Amino acid sequence: PEEDTEGDWNDLRTVLNDAVDAFLAMREAEGARLCEDICAKKAALEACVPQIEALSREDTVNYAAKLEARLRQVLEDHELHIEESRILTECAIFADKVAVDEETVRLRSHFKAFDEMLLSEEPIGRKLDFLIQEMNRETNTIGSKCCSSDIARHVVDIKCELEKIREQIQNIE
Repeated sequence: PEEDTEGDWNDLRTVLNDAVDAFLAMREAEGARLCEDICAKKAALEACVPQIEALSREDTVNYAAKLEARLRQVLEDHELHIEESRILTECAIFADKVAVDEETVRLRSHFKAFDEMLLSEEPIGRKLDFLIQEMNRETNTIGSKCCSSDIARHVVDIKCELEKIREQIQNIE
């Protein structure tokens, strides 16, 4: 018998179109759930930044005070005299090295860029992966500068959340 390839193709096309439509709907629903999860994790990161800043200000002041006390003790032990302003300037310079203001400003900038990327209609998986890498760098710098175990705890929390986000991003085109 003669085959009805045109009729077969029409039947198959209907099934294929339904399958593609279902696939795209499922993909969009999964993307929405991923976005929701990633946004919740990013919100947790954002909540840590003000806490780190507050702890860092306190940490910087404490570091400067300890440094000044040590410096004064060494000077006294060796019967050396240095101008008061010079001591305070040196302590401020060294204390500034433990401040994390620059890193938290960059983190906030990365959070904003992250939000903008999530609104994009184009593929963003690789861009988000790069941005997470940059956030991780800033977090590592904060960790290397901190003298406080409370800040260190926040750094570990941020790094854990960043890793969870990175894993989710691997599922984004």
